[in-house]
Amino acid sequence: MAKTILDEVYRELKKMGLTPSERVFCMEWLGRSECYMRTLRFEQLPPSIATIAICASKLQHYGERMVQTEQYKAAGRRFLHLSEQCHAEINRDAEATWLEAV
Repeated sequence: MAKTILDEVYRELKKMGLTPSERVFCMEWLGRSECYMRTLRFEQLPPSIATIAICASKLQHYGERMVQTEQYKAAGRRFLHLSEQCHAEINRDAEATWLEAV
């Protein structure tokens, strides 16, 4: 299965030292069980839109606060960019859903 936006977010947060493991990322950033990402890979499933939305919201929340500081401005911009990518994924999925009905 192709890499997902959540894979990208996880890699970036890990690189920034903000999550120590995929297990912690699943619980703290996605609000899911510790094996959520592993299960998706095993079952070859895409992440749920609800999960992407949770991640997007959290990234946006922290990103907006971080860009207001000098110390974390660059990291905040990266958070906001990742949030936008999550929102774009949500929009693509929604559009595909309503286009099927047309």
